[in-house]
Amino acid sequence: MASLGDLERSVMTLLWDGGASLSANEVRDQLDEGLAVTTVLTVLSRLEKKGMVRRERSTRPHRYSATASREEHTVEMLNEVLGTALDREAVLARFIGGVSDSEAAALRKILR
Repeated sequence: MASLGDLERSVMTLLWDGGASLSANEVRDQLDEGLAVTTVLTVLSRLEKKGMVRRERSTRPHRYSATASREEHTVEMLNEVLGTALDREAVLARFIGGVSDSEAAALRKILR
């Protein structure tokens, strides 16, 4: 899983939170950072190459949407990190040791 830069993360947040596909101009307008549309198109192209967005080519202007939900992306990152651990159980134990009481209760409920 490729890491995301600040602007890529901002674009993904828009796509994840909005739920609908957006054109590059709509992304630019919603980011409200004074970016050129060419900059936004470059970011969207990079995200497409990383497999994070899909481009709908059947319409003009093209529209972009997330290929997976934020939760699915997070799980993929967690699995990648766990995959590099020599002792997965120790990593999981440390993670679980740092969760709040309500998160621990949610974990117990999920594991039942």
